[in-house]
Amino acid sequence: MKVVLLERVENLGTIGDVVGVKDGFARNYLLPRHKALRATAANLKVFEAQKEQIVARNAAAKAGAEKAASELDGTTYVIIRQAGDGGQLYGSVNARDVADAIAEAGGKVERNQVVLNTPIKTLGLHEIKVRLHAEVSLTITVNVARSADEAERQAAGENVIAAQFEEDRLADEAAAADMLEGGAGAAMADAPYES
Repeated sequence: MKVVLLERVENLGTIGDVVGVKDGFARNYLLPRHKALRATAANLKVFEAQKEQIVARNAAAKAGAEKAASELDGTTYVIIRQAGDGGQLYGSVNARDVADAIAEAGGKVERNQVVLNTPIKTLGLHEIKVRLHAEVSLTITVNVARSADEAERQAAGENVIAAQFEEDRLADEAAAADMLEGGAGAAMADAPYES
């Protein structure tokens, strides 16, 4: 199907381009979201008559998106989730969770503007792209942690999973040393070895 674009669409074209797309993409995405019109003779005349208004409306939307992007770009948001000892989340963090975290901090982002190809399933710092407009995108950081204290440690650059394994190893060594010094280890050291 041939369509005329009313705004820039990534990997497709810019305002006023007449492009051929698959029927389903046009019917299900471009036309309902007012990103394009069917490229008929009547629609092309309407587009040419309203081109200045469409370009001005797009420029205003881009300016608003750039203003919002300047406030959000490079910010960090903490999301608290339950996770196992290896850092694997029991659930996952998806685009809606990221949009909710931004909204709680006072930002305004729709979940369809969060570009998250796969859900986040591990603890740590994750950089996420947010596309506010077809020509305006920014990067935010999401800090997924089990607690606020852990989030602060991760933000400071500490690998909390490796630190937890090291703490557990040291605790196990200390417990083994205690057993050898006074508990079961002393009785076993005094007893003769029998096979």
